[in-house]
Amino acid sequence: MSYLNDPRVLFAAERTLLAWNRTAVALITLGFVIERFGLFIHALHLNPVAGQRDLSFIVGLSLIGFASIMCILSVLQFRNVIRNLSPEEIPKGYNLWYAILLNIAVTVLGGGLIVYLVRGFG
Repeated sequence: MSYLNDPRVLFAAERTLLAWNRTAVALITLGFVIERFGLFIHALHLNPVAGQRDLSFIVGLSLIGFASIMCILSVLQFRNVIRNLSPEEIPKGYNLWYAILLNIAVTVLGGGLIVYLVRGFG
């Protein structure tokens, strides 16, 4: 339990959660670009390295999946920090769920992107 009685502790934890969210969005974007780059090389009929399309597909999906898992783990960590805060550290009327819902939305969208890419791979 924190004994600082300072709401800045909550805001620091929330900033950390949102930093993890930004990192996850960047990794999802990178994973999508890597996955689509293999398709791009294949579509141009350039002399691709054997298995390059499969490799970019696996690496891209792995990054997207890792980012989605990272979002969930950051929410769990944030909730653990909040649970240990004193009531004085949480301002009255401050909604703690907005940042959590944002991370959950990124997780769901990342999972949806994985499903979309897997279904379109064949």
